Parts: sequence; structure tokens; C-alpha cells
Amino acid sequence: MSEGPALRLLALHGYRQSERRFRQRTGALRKALRGRAELVALSAPHLVPGDEDDDGDDPPRGWWFSGPGTFEAGEAAAAPLGLEESLTAVAAALAERGPFDGLLGFSQGAALAAMVCALRARGDPRFPVTFAVLVAGFASRAPAHGHFYRDPIALPTLHVVGDADAVIAAPLSRELAQCFVEPVVLSHPGGHFVPAAAPQKKVYLEFLGRFRPAQG
Repeated sequence: MSEGPALRLLALHGYRQSERRFRQRTGALRKALRGRAELVALSAPHLVPGDEDDDGDDPPRGWWFSGPGTFEAGEAAAAPLGLEESLTAVAAALAERGPFDGLLGFSQGAALAAMVCALRARGDPRFPVTFAVLVAGFASRAPAHGHFYRDPIALPTLHVVGDADAVIAAPLSRELAQCFVEPVVLSHPGGHFVPAAAPQKKVYLEFLGRFRPAQG
């Protein structure tokens, strides 16, 4: 009996990244998952203004802002901006570029993916995904986003936590994991990146294997 076709994951990049930049930074992961899962990256709808890392062909982007043109993961933003447009963009990608089996999110993209999971768990038909892999994720501190975490999120998730992450500290990612029902947590000794060494590859494949039907 052989495994079924490769899974398809919609990949959501971190703040100040883009579809192209995220593809470049996930090369090792894509290689590790070859034949098992395909990553399809999506660019966030919002440009990050005045960024010193800006390049005209591929400007940095974000999924939402804490304030006008700024973002801090730990900020309890009183008036966050742009999230609804990003949810709409994810829904459109799932509809127009799908079908997709799950989500892969990194940093702010993982936080967004967790929100999508919450909506899916409540039966929102715009987000037909069955699992998510959340790397360096966090729960938004904005009070306007608190409803996403009100109830335990009943969707299978793998949470990847960097013990040396200086951007999204490990406790923030572990806190997000606790918002889910029966989360799988993978710790690695590195920092703010998507790990793909042999120990992490093993866990990725075990988790994704739960969603690949056998063919025989």
C-alpha cells in the first residue's frame, strides 16, 4: 500500500517578508518535504512603508499593523489595522489556487494562520483546511483579536518553537499552542527561522502523515 498524493499547504510568510522571500528562506524545508507536501506561498496584501530593506521589485509586506505602518508582536494594539483584508486574501487564495489541505505559517504568518484555524474550527466555510504548521507563532495581544482565542481551537496543529528565538520568544509560541486542542509541539535549539534538519524533518513527516490517505 502506497501513500497518496502530496499534500498542498498555503504558506504565510513573516512580517517584512513576501512570497518570493519566503520561498527563498524555506528551500531546505521544501527539499525535506519533497514528494510529501508542496508549499505554495502567498504575499500579504499590505506593503510595509518606509522600510530600509525595501527593494522595488519585491517590497516587504505584512498581514496587519499594530499602528499606522508599524508592528510589534508583543504590543496590545488598541486599533490594529489590516487584518480583515488579509483574511480575505487568504480566503481568496484557498478558493482560487486550491484545493489546499493545510497551512504553514511563520511568525506573523503563523499568528494569522492560527486565526484562520479558529475561524475554521467555528465552521467558517471560507477556510477549508484540516491542519496547520505554525513556526514561531504567537497570539495577538490586540484586544480586538481576543475573540480568536476565546475557545479552545479544535484543529490539528504542529507548533515549532525556537528555544533561542530572539524575535518571537519561545514562551509566546508555547502560549499560542495552549490555545489549541491537543497541539503537537516541536522544540529546536535555534532562533527565528524555519528549521529543517533531520530531527525536525522526522516530526514534520510524522505530523503530515496523519493527513495523507494511503493508496493501495
